Amino acid sequence: MKKDSNTVASVKELVLPYAQQLGLDIWDIKYLKEGKDWFLRIFIDKPGGITIEDCENLSRAIDAPLDDLTVFKNSYCLEVSSPGVERKLEKKHHFQKFIGSPVNVKLVRSLNNKKTFSGVLTNYDQDDITVTEDDGNILNFNMSDVSFVKLDDFRGDF
Repeated sequence: MKKDSNTVASVKELVLPYAQQLGLDIWDIKYLKEGKDWFLRIFIDKPGGITIEDCENLSRAIDAPLDDLTVFKNSYCLEVSSPGVERKLEKKHHFQKFIGSPVNVKLVRSLNNKKTFSGVLTNYDQDDITVTEDDGNILNFNMSDVSFVKLDDFRGDF
């Protein structure tokens, strides 16, 4: 799989105003090759969740403007969707938005014979995250040791 960051940046610049007009946030944009096919995946979010109509409305709004964008070297399949439940937190704005939310953290290497931890995300900076477990235990992880952080949508409201 390949990601073209210039293409993604151009798509984000084009799509963002349309998304904002529809009351949507851009969660992520991925331009990937899978097998012989290219995919432009735009993940959207909004308070209260995403509906099929939200995906359809944005897809229709950006279809023609994307056709006029000259950054694509190949034809692609456009997919507009929700990031889903238990979405991965990958970007700075993801972590900042969900401080105070329940998360699951998976480490690259075991710590005290465990690789997976659960709790509330209580702090984030570029290099570290802090998670407070249910028993009040505070865990600090360096991002270089983290495989992924996912929202735990099944552990409470946020």
